[in-house]
Amino acid sequence: MENQSTGQGMFTWDGESWLSDPEDAFGFRASWKVKKVLYRELSSFQEVSVVETVGFGRALVLDGIVQTTEKDAFIYNEMITHVPLAVHPEPERVCIIGGGDCGAAREAVKYPTVQSVDMVEIDPKVVEASLQYLPEIAGHGEPDSRIRFHYEDGTAFIRNRQGTDDVIVVDSSDPVGPAAALFEKPFYQDVYRALASDGIMVCQSESPVFHPHVLKRVHRTLKELFPVVRTYLAAIPTYPGGVWSFTLASKTYDPLEQGPERLQAGANRYIDRDVYQGCFRLPVYVKELFTDR
Repeated sequence: MENQSTGQGMFTWDGESWLSDPEDAFGFRASWKVKKVLYRELSSFQEVSVVETVGFGRALVLDGIVQTTEKDAFIYNEMITHVPLAVHPEPERVCIIGGGDCGAAREAVKYPTVQSVDMVEIDPKVVEASLQYLPEIAGHGEPDSRIRFHYEDGTAFIRNRQGTDDVIVVDSSDPVGPAAALFEKPFYQDVYRALASDGIMVCQSESPVFHPHVLKRVHRTLKELFPVVRTYLAAIPTYPGGVWSFTLASKTYDPLEQGPERLQAGANRYIDRDVYQGCFRLPVYVKELFTDR
């Protein structure tokens, strides 16, 4: 039985190629059997790959870590976009920080009131690879004309905006390296300033099982800035533990009081009114993260 590394995140087992995503602190490892590598390139920022897996279809991989797969990308993208866009009564200007697979932008333009989506991705190779190799996630054909691509650092982009955005979606990777700044208070302060007077932001806030300290810190920091902060959950098999959190912060609107009636759910595969209302019902272990003790 052979077990050897073939590059960052890749190893062989019994002559088969596998892609591995470890949570070393917990002795946990998720692995995908790989049929073939469709694309691999070293960009100015990272190694960008697209692989064909056996059970999850094509997957976007950055520096050996799976970011999204055809099997369940729709869950993540629907949950990070539809909730804030349904809460806001008339979202016109949307900004997405990250989201290079283009899935979140694709969901945002389902809302007829949306006039523009500024998608800010630091690495153009991620967008290029996604549009070419991941049409089930990024969409077939040319992107919607309302989507404007900005290839620059998201923290700098937001820092130069004030009162311009109705909804800001922070679709970041894990808080490692450059993405770590997207989980810190100075960035959230800039997001607050960039939002209109009734604006809403949402971010992915990591696994409540493997990274409860990240979720707790994000929730606490946003509570210092916004009057309304709500965390919600979704089941996403690709991500470690299968349970993932999102945290919404609003200057005005409360998702517990409004939103499901505006949900654009006709073509969705995950979120509908029932899921919307249920995703804010947190289990005890998550609610305990937000209590002061």
